[in-house]
Amino acid sequence: MLVDLEVDARGVATLWLARPDKHNALSQAVIDDLQVTADRIAADREIRVIVLAGRGASFCAGGDLGWMRDQMAADAAMRRAAAGSIARMLGALNGLPQPVIGRVHGNAFGGGVGMACVCDVAIAADHVKFGLTETRLGLIPATIGPYVLARLGEAAARRVFMSSRVFGVDEAVRLGIVAKAVAADALDAAVEAEVVPYLACAPGAVAAAKRFARSLGPVIDEAVIARSIDALIAQWEGDEAAEGIAAFFEKRAPRWNPTS
Repeated sequence: MLVDLEVDARGVATLWLARPDKHNALSQAVIDDLQVTADRIAADREIRVIVLAGRGASFCAGGDLGWMRDQMAADAAMRRAAAGSIARMLGALNGLPQPVIGRVHGNAFGGGVGMACVCDVAIAADHVKFGLTETRLGLIPATIGPYVLARLGEAAARRVFMSSRVFGVDEAVRLGIVAKAVAADALDAAVEAEVVPYLACAPGAVAAAKRFARSLGPVIDEAVIARSIDALIAQWEGDEAAEGIAAFFEKRAPRWNPTS
């Protein structure tokens, strides 16, 4: 599997993205493994808190571009299945009954920002770079969009949702993507400080409180998720995505970039 799950004696589970050679980019195999593991965690009453983390140099570099290129060459049914798989995986992580603490380091681009936003709280090392970089490739932050908008709100999200601008951790804190930034060598201690209070709480009450909070926030139901899938497929089928991803693999600027 391309994710690892470690559970300590306290019931604290660390869910590691384990594709370090690709900066934990979200391929179909990673998406499938995350879905299976999220389902397992949700059903395990011994797991009380989850830490979502990435092995290697980065938290998550976003969607795997080879996977995206494959979807544009696939038939309509395969594209819909692939788009649905990432949308369902994000929904499964967002809907986990246990609290989820994000441990963010290195880079968090595209889907990596989405992964931070499905956490209940995310803590970042002070060197992390963030960006919703999809539009540079002719794509949009579609399936992650509901979670990004729920975390940031529309006004803040529109500052970074369309420009593909890369920004630092201080701005990520102001936007609400992460709760705070700490020195890299203090990251594990800061994550542990978020974990410990939950161990004094009744697990059922924590799950009920999380479920209630989500019911009062922005609605992310099957209709919203379906819209995100449709939006992703529409971009995959467009000329701009084909050009943007081809330009990436050909190591050139796409036609809309004035440097091309």
